Amino acid sequence: MIFPSETKLLETISRVTPHVHQTPVITSSFINKLTGAEVVFKCENFQKMGAFKMRGAINAILQLSEAQKKAGVVTHSSGNFAQALSLAAKNLGVKAYIVMPSNAPTVKKEAVKGYGGIITESEPTLQAREAAASKIEREKGATFLHPSNNLDVILGQGTAASELLKKHSDLNAIFTPVGGGGLIAGTALSVHYFGKNCRTIGGEPMAADDAFRSLQSGKIETNTTANTIADGLKTNLGDVNFPIIQQLVSDIIRVEETEIKAAMQLLWERLKLVTEASSAVPLAALIRDRHRFKGEKVGIVLSGGNVDLLNLPF
Repeated sequence: MIFPSETKLLETISRVTPHVHQTPVITSSFINKLTGAEVVFKCENFQKMGAFKMRGAINAILQLSEAQKKAGVVTHSSGNFAQALSLAAKNLGVKAYIVMPSNAPTVKKEAVKGYGGIITESEPTLQAREAAASKIEREKGATFLHPSNNLDVILGQGTAASELLKKHSDLNAIFTPVGGGGLIAGTALSVHYFGKNCRTIGGEPMAADDAFRSLQSGKIETNTTANTIADGLKTNLGDVNFPIIQQLVSDIIRVEETEIKAAMQLLWERLKLVTEASSAVPLAALIRDRHRFKGEKVGIVLSGGNVDLLNLPF
């Protein structure tokens, strides 16, 4: 695969930066002692709408023509990308049509509405969501933007890692969670161009380990079930991000549900960070395989903080 050029990534950084928060980077002596590594956390839980996905949504909309912006954008999502696209579109004066499954949490639907998203409910199957989004594309002339399998979205997500590497150019590894593959693919591109002897590592639940199996088999695998508290990581890789992941991601470390809960609790109790379960997966992965990273300097992208406070796992 021919990757997007360094110039393309630099252009993305320039385009996205004025529209997003430069999120803080924090450390914890407790986590350093626990892992034996020097760990820095990139806090995308403090990003606009509470997750890294704002970056990709902004970049993708800014790449559209004026005619496309006038007609609006559409996606299907029950989670963070629904909120990200709604807010990004609102900030840029663009209509956002969001297909959400009927069983999506009310709190998420209300957040999308609050950001100006126009919701269409569908049956809670991927086929129904895709059909509803296609219908809006045809009827409204809106441009479909995939939450993770769109190159402009991927490049936008990579700006979190590029900011981290600008502050800490000596990182040996950057960990991210792996769901649909947009964040880890974008991170891997930033590490490829801006890292020095740095590698990209993914964290994934054992209960939804399709990306791990995809790297093993050389083709995109799916999950028959995905019974994990890391609800943001239940989606599959796509044909745009998978080739990047195949070539640029060094490893994916799988973790158990108990390890995810323990890592999430550490982030809340020790670092005082409201993070969702998906954000805790890369920390859980580092703790699980800490012997491999002893003495190294490690970055972790905390992907988001949109958590249901009435349904905490601890």
